[in-house]
Amino acid sequence: SNPFEVKVNRQKFNILGRKTKNDVGLPGVSRSKAIKKRTQTLLKEYKEKDKANVFNDRRFGEYNTKISPEEKMMRRFTLERQQNYGKKSIYNLNEDEELTHYGQSLADIEKLNDIVDSDSDTEERGTLSAELTAAHFGGGGGLLRKKVSSGQEDEEKEKPKSRKELIEEMIAKSKLEKHERQTRRESALELTEKLDNDWKEIQTLIARKTPKSEKKDKEVEKPKPDEYDMIVRELGFEMKAKPSERMKTEEELAKEEQARLQKLEADRLRRMRGIDEQENKQKPSHVSADDLADGFILDKDDRLLLSYKDGKMNIEIEEGNIEDEEEGENDEEEEGKEEEDENEEESEEESANEDEEDDAADSHSDLQSDLESDEETAESKDQKKQKTSEKQSQSVEEQDPKKEVAKSELPYTFAVPESCETLKSLLAGRTIEEQLTILERIQKFNHPSLAVGNKAKLEKLFGFLLEYIGELATLDLPDLRTIDKLVLPLYNLCQMFPEAASDSMKFILRDAAHEMEEVLEVKGRAPFPGLDILIYLKITSLLFPTSDFWHPVVTPAFLYMSQLLRKCRITTLQDVIKGLFVCCLFLEYVSLSRRFVPELINFLLGILHISLPKKKAQGYTVVHPFTTAGKNLELLLVSDKKDLESWQKQKVPLSILTRLNETSTTENNHIRLSCLAMCFDLIKRCAVLYESLPSFHEIMYPVRILLTQHLPVKEYPEQMQEWYHSAVKEIESKVIPYIPLVCEKKKPVPLKQYTPKIVKVLEFGRKQAGSKKEQERRQLIQKHKRELKGAIREIRKDNQFLARMQLSETMERDAARKRKVKELLGSLATQEGEWKAMKRKKGKN
Repeated sequence: SNPFEVKVNRQKFNILGRKTKNDVGLPGVSRSKAIKKRTQTLLKEYKEKDKANVFNDRRFGEYNTKISPEEKMMRRFTLERQQNYGKKSIYNLNEDEELTHYGQSLADIEKLNDIVDSDSDTEERGTLSAELTAAHFGGGGGLLRKKVSSGQEDEEKEKPKSRKELIEEMIAKSKLEKHERQTRRESALELTEKLDNDWKEIQTLIARKTPKSEKKDKEVEKPKPDEYDMIVRELGFEMKAKPSERMKTEEELAKEEQARLQKLEADRLRRMRGIDEQENKQKPSHVSADDLADGFILDKDDRLLLSYKDGKMNIEIEEGNIEDEEEGENDEEEEGKEEEDENEEESEEESANEDEEDDAADSHSDLQSDLESDEETAESKDQKKQKTSEKQSQSVEEQDPKKEVAKSELPYTFAVPESCETLKSLLAGRTIEEQLTILERIQKFNHPSLAVGNKAKLEKLFGFLLEYIGELATLDLPDLRTIDKLVLPLYNLCQMFPEAASDSMKFILRDAAHEMEEVLEVKGRAPFPGLDILIYLKITSLLFPTSDFWHPVVTPAFLYMSQLLRKCRITTLQDVIKGLFVCCLFLEYVSLSRRFVPELINFLLGILHISLPKKKAQGYTVVHPFTTAGKNLELLLVSDKKDLESWQKQKVPLSILTRLNETSTTENNHIRLSCLAMCFDLIKRCAVLYESLPSFHEIMYPVRILLTQHLPVKEYPEQMQEWYHSAVKEIESKVIPYIPLVCEKKKPVPLKQYTPKIVKVLEFGRKQAGSKKEQERRQLIQKHKRELKGAIREIRKDNQFLARMQLSETMERDAARKRKVKELLGSLATQEGEWKAMKRKKGKN
């Protein structure tokens, strides 16, 4: 070793993993010493881990250095003999007693000289039977030898049997056993039959037949069946469910409906024109007696079967013609009613002619009969013409009311109107039910699956129907009942074409919003829209979902309604009614989503404000469109006591908007009180809706102050007071006492700012100046880092050392196991070779 590479380490304290002062730093020596230390400390701890027992050597003189080893051995031997003397424990194997098993010595059994076969039934224990040895060791050779009987001499041996003889012997034995079993079975059956016959003979002697009279007396009434048993039996006879027909597709249903409507329309047109189906059917033409029927074609077998029943003749129709004649009878039933008279007359004439012909045949006057027949035919033709003309006049009189009924009926097929005017012409003058029927037939007859252009036509129909509803709403007397019924076809069309419906509704709302904005730019204030726009807003809530967070139709309608409550001025009683209607719509829109609408609360507060007399000190603030001063401040104030007393609870219909100018002052006062009662109800519903909001008491605080401090409740009627108290109770039960905002005493912690932190740049290599405490702190931090790194490094080395030890242990165990397996396989191979050699040797012998 190079002396210049030697490094001596000097340390004051012994620390795990560090070199001591005695350690000499030679290349590779430090690593070997570290491993040696780990084996003495870490490995020892690892081996003793999870072990509670510790081996302590307690032999005599183990820790005594003054006694020589020979003396220690002698003393130990004497102590051991003294401890074992007189001990008679059956479990101590060190004693000289001989242990036995079934009377045999265990030492002899372990030598395996004599194997005991416990399964054999032979008297000689410890010997194997010939069959067992032949089956396991001899390969069947011993079976070929015949057993030697005890009477014969041991030296005499018979010749071994062949394999064929052995198999024949086995077959004979099996047949013999089968025959014995069959004989035993037959004998058992014979014995049972004999026993049964004997029993029958004895039974006749034992049994005694009772007479019928005694049997009748002893008869007991049969118990009635239980209801449960009856139901079970009925269920057993019930028919099982049959498979139903498959569900038809939408296209198939539409085609069937179209075909049905076309057929009904064709029947209506036929009735309207006076055409009867029976006339189209071919009537049997008159056949003269001289007709030879040259063009006769036999379509069916008209032969009849003749039979007699009860001495009378009975004519039966052949089976093949029964169905045809039944159909003919059904077709001829209607014709027969009209032709009954003609047939009767013809039959009378024919019978008269037959009588005359008989007379003529007797007198042999052919010429006279011909003349008479010609005259009679002429007279019969004139009579027939008169009768047919009379019947035609009667049928025309009967068909006239049928035509009128057919004309008054609605057509069953309609084309889709191409404009709103055509739709109005279709629906004009019709009842509500007829209008719904027309719209339903238009949708069914022009289903989108029946033709290519039907979809575009029905999409336009939705817009035409909306325009028609708007015109109904703008009439002097708006037909709200018809509008209510027309919502159903609108809904069906919206379900079929949601995109087109949303586009048309958005177009209407967009126009209304633009119109309001233009009026606001010009005049600075805008009036409430007409009744048609309000109805469109109501229809929007019926056709589209209002609980969505965002919807292409509902969201613009929501914004438009909020602008109505915020920007439209309240100047007349009509504006109050329209504003309350919009408030009701808002609550309907928000009933599921519980979205907060500040314009709604502000408008209700303003309605309460305009129902109060003018006051200087109010204690609450009013927001636009309401003002604290102006002409319309006391719009809902009712000072007439007679009107207050005569008021009764009633609903305010929308149709009253068009005739408010024609009503009397008393009716106007009643409408004002009804609007105020509706305001109380809306406030109560808002309190229920917004009770879960954290700022509920702040939202309802001005409404609560106005209700409890400023309204003249005692002047209102009793029904109005009930509405008022219910609203106040609903608010006060939910409201938390109002707590004013107070500034905090402590200065709040400022938020963390994203300003850059300025650090002084120092020169590299120089120590930073500072106080003594700062320097000590820096030294401790540096020392801690160094120690932490050293500890982490040593822990990693310890883990690597333990991993190497565990790997070496597993490899040693595996090597030992492989070695033992090889030894066992080798011993088995040698045994197999010896056994094969022994077998060959026996075969040669």
